Amino acid sequence: MVKSIKMNGHPVKLSGTELKKGDKAPEFTLIGNLLEPVTKADFNGKILVISCVPSLDTPICEVETRRFNLEANKLPENVAVLTISRDLPFAQTRWCAANGVDKVVTASDYRDFGFARDYGVLLSDLGLLTRAIFVIDGQDIIQYIQFVEEVTQEPDYETVLQEIKKLV
Repeated sequence: MVKSIKMNGHPVKLSGTELKKGDKAPEFTLIGNLLEPVTKADFNGKILVISCVPSLDTPICEVETRRFNLEANKLPENVAVLTISRDLPFAQTRWCAANGVDKVVTASDYRDFGFARDYGVLLSDLGLLTRAIFVIDGQDIIQYIQFVEEVTQEPDYETVLQEIKKLV
């Protein structure tokens, strides 16, 4: 895991469990757009791409989520893309509708930071998720992790897509 995360060039504290390639992906329960639980079990047997973002209502998070939605349209049915933020589900629903995002599942970790802590993506001083990508295979094993060192920058999409293609 990248220990040195910055936001606008300033160091920010990252906390939670440090995961690595080969670890079993921790269970999670998030809140979906209709206030329903979204769990890791909902994606059993699928390759799961998790995109963590600070807020969908920020320019880079918007670009990233729209890009993953575009890419998700090209991926096989056994690949799911989940974008997680701390935005309220109502805001996520509004944002997805306004931006035509229909292939990426969005879910919120607003209640208890459970996902953020278990996946090590909590920007503890800010109460937000850092920008990170996890690729989990159909057996729930983490195959790839990318922490974006500068939160205000986009992830390396091409590397993520290459990692997904290795698993399909």
